[in-house]
Amino acid sequence: MAARKSPLFDTATTLGKIIAFLGISGLAGVLAAGLLVPVAAAAGTGASASIQFFEELPAELEREALAQPTNILAADGSLIATLYEENRQPVTLDQVSPFMKDALIAIEDYRFYEHGGVDLEGIFGAIASNVSSGTQRGASTLTQQFVTNVLNDSARQNGGQVTLNGGGKSVGDKLREMKLAIAVEKELSKDEILEGYLNIVQFSGTSYGVQAASKYFFNVDAKDLNIQQSALLAGVVNGPTYYSPTDNPERALQRRNLVIDAMLTRGKITQEEHDAAIATDLGLVVTPTLSGCVGAAQAPYFCDYVSHLILNDPAYGETEADRRKVLERSGLTIRTTLDPRVQAAAQTAVNETANPDTTDGAVGHTMLSLDPKTGNILSMAQNTRYNPEVAQGNTVLNFNVDQYANGDPSKSLGGGGGFQPGSTYKPFTVAAWVEAGKALNQQVDGRKRTYPEGDRWRASCVEGGNYVINTPELEGYTPQNYGDENYGTNTVLYGLAQSLNTITMATAKQLDLCRIRDIAYEMGVHEASSSDGSLAAPSINPPALIGGGVAAAPMSMAKAFGGFANEGTVCEPRAITEVTAVDGTSYPVPAPSCKQTISKEVARGVNAATQEVMRIGSGSTLQYGGIPMAGKTGTNDARSQTWFMGYNSDMVTASWVGNWQGEGEGSSLGGLQIGGQVYPEIDGSLIAAPSWARFMQQIPGLYVGTPFAAPPPAMLNGTQRSTTPVNPLRPAFPIAPGSNTGTNTGTNTGTTINPGTGTGTNPGTGTDSGTESETGGNTGGDAGNGTDNGGGND
Repeated sequence: MAARKSPLFDTATTLGKIIAFLGISGLAGVLAAGLLVPVAAAAGTGASASIQFFEELPAELEREALAQPTNILAADGSLIATLYEENRQPVTLDQVSPFMKDALIAIEDYRFYEHGGVDLEGIFGAIASNVSSGTQRGASTLTQQFVTNVLNDSARQNGGQVTLNGGGKSVGDKLREMKLAIAVEKELSKDEILEGYLNIVQFSGTSYGVQAASKYFFNVDAKDLNIQQSALLAGVVNGPTYYSPTDNPERALQRRNLVIDAMLTRGKITQEEHDAAIATDLGLVVTPTLSGCVGAAQAPYFCDYVSHLILNDPAYGETEADRRKVLERSGLTIRTTLDPRVQAAAQTAVNETANPDTTDGAVGHTMLSLDPKTGNILSMAQNTRYNPEVAQGNTVLNFNVDQYANGDPSKSLGGGGGFQPGSTYKPFTVAAWVEAGKALNQQVDGRKRTYPEGDRWRASCVEGGNYVINTPELEGYTPQNYGDENYGTNTVLYGLAQSLNTITMATAKQLDLCRIRDIAYEMGVHEASSSDGSLAAPSINPPALIGGGVAAAPMSMAKAFGGFANEGTVCEPRAITEVTAVDGTSYPVPAPSCKQTISKEVARGVNAATQEVMRIGSGSTLQYGGIPMAGKTGTNDARSQTWFMGYNSDMVTASWVGNWQGEGEGSSLGGLQIGGQVYPEIDGSLIAAPSWARFMQQIPGLYVGTPFAAPPPAMLNGTQRSTTPVNPLRPAFPIAPGSNTGTNTGTNTGTTINPGTGTGTNPGTGTDSGTESETGGNTGGDAGNGTDNGGGND
């Protein structure tokens, strides 16, 4: 009779199952050599090599700081957004329900408080179980699993490969895990290991740690978990995807009940508690913590702006990748300047005017407010949905800000390319006028006229000292008022109040074009798309004085008008007031940075004129609470961009409504749905300004300001001396001998009157038409340059 093989040595059964458990047969020898050294030492050179291999493995677990979410907070401490790579909210062990600790130990490692990191009894028990039952029971202790999670976390943080998962572990991986587990047991207490495990382990896609998981699945704190909730979470860690309660509820329920059974077996609950827990359903109350600005509780575009500021700041790391790691993993608390009251009012007004659900996808609307005394950003609202998915009304482009910080293309701000400011640029001409010693009530010839080809305009910053009209068709330049009317002699004050183009141009003809440009630039107006390492200044060609030869971001315009509100002192926009990390690290933040850019007297002169806009001009019909207020409307020639700038001593607001998808022919807002309606006329006084008024109506009693100081009497009525510029002109080319450097207050005789094309037809909303008009004709030199070339607007 043939001898029967012992099942113990049947390689097709027993040994095959042992190998499946250990990975490869060499693991058993190495384990014996490394963990049972006295026994293995007698086994010869093979064991010696194994001993050497084991001893060369690292014996100390290097743990990096656990990723924790960053919270961006408003000025009052309310949440703006939570940013995270891993949603984790670390807790101490006494902040975890006893049921949770018992459930985890019962199902994962019931000998946890007995072994020294590697459970040899558990290993051999698993081998025996697998041999007899054909299952694949594991034997990793909680300490080993803690080691695995720490190694995986380190790999994720440092761009390494996560390989220590389940069957993907090599013999070397498994041995390293075991040796490190033994080392960890010598370094940490059992409770410290359990606490570390509960805080690092993954429970779902982005939920790491028991507190985040408790809030996500049940909307309770970890300390309040009951038996069945604890059992569900304890079961999930074995396979967050496989046992996902949301994706695989039946499988999750079976796993949960298995854990409840284990808790009964290990004496952690009574039979009555067991039966009651088994009888319940999953009881999910899924409450996700939305990550990033997409899930912002308020002000998503402000959230985006703040995030870009951090990512651009070398204080947070040498590279952008380093900074992103700090932003998303270091548990920062970022306190900001945002006033939720102002933000909510701005967002409501923006949505009422141009709700993305009832507005053409090309139409954008923003409402940005600053405190002119500090530069603190109070609101940053936008009508689009902050969402990267391609759909009408969705965009992550922030219309409020520049494309790049200080024109540096390596430092994105997430902004657009800016928008032509229309007649909101005109106050800078008034500033240059009163700075030059001229009076607001001085009469200026605003009759309709053509500035002929070759006409010279003083411009000390260009070669020859003059800007020369040089048009493509030799037609010269003919400014035109709105409706092709209201021509004649008027005061500079009235000319700004009614936004008369011919008055603005006649005013500028007596000034240095470069000084007008420099005032605007020094106060903050620049090209939003600047990308050559500096901020590009506006154009000096005459149409730029009416339409603004620049595509500016609303923040730039708000900064500049803040200088008028703050009596000539311009403050840099400021978003962040404090940044601290969870480990106590404090990061530097910019302090308020303000600079006297124009004199107080000049600012007061401009404010006198812009108050007239609110009294008799395009702002006269707006209802905003009867508080001190100055303002200016603006619309570009193509009728694609409309503005209103409203300000007092406490707050300056830029309201913009325009086509953000393009300029030029066919870009007009005319015919487009805006908030469910098609406006018969496109004008800043009809869209952007009323939206601002709705905004102001919602914040009565806030930022009411104080009455504006009056300018010197001579600035109003004449005989004043010129004011020395606070900031000198930009470096100028030498003035060519015999060039036209004087003023020209008369009309150019012998020229042909040639009205520009595309004149506006919309009536204003204020007394004396209350509208602006913006240029006709074309220009030479730096011709066009994004300026308005015919027709009129508010």
